[in-house]
Amino acid sequence: MYSIKSSIRVRYADTDQMHGVYNGRYFEYFEVGRADLMRSLGLSYRQFEAAGFFLPLTEAYAKYLHQIQYDDVIEVVSMLREIPAARLRIDYEIFREGEKMTEGFTIHSFVDVESGKPVRAPKLFLDLLDGRL
Repeated sequence: MYSIKSSIRVRYADTDQMHGVYNGRYFEYFEVGRADLMRSLGLSYRQFEAAGFFLPLTEAYAKYLHQIQYDDVIEVVSMLREIPAARLRIDYEIFREGEKMTEGFTIHSFVDVESGKPVRAPKLFLDLLDGRL
């Protein structure tokens, strides 16, 4: 397993009328973790796209365990548990002061920029994972 942590302070704009983080924002927190995960491997999304590939989201799931509120400092743990073939699954856990608040995952397809068609995980991506999983 390969994992990284991203720290985020919850903004007031992230909350809803019930004073908790709006449910859709959790997927934005996952996106922060995903982008940080890519960078930690040595390849930003921008570089991945410049190399000729997209990573469109095909599935997303979140389980809300406890409410996160304005000004909380949360830690998003983003994890790769398996070497991808035709799709990439990233698991997430969000913690506040060591307590798990949310868990979930996103699934992405590898798509060739020029053809718009799904492809297997590109070698450049698999090379970055070599020895990490």
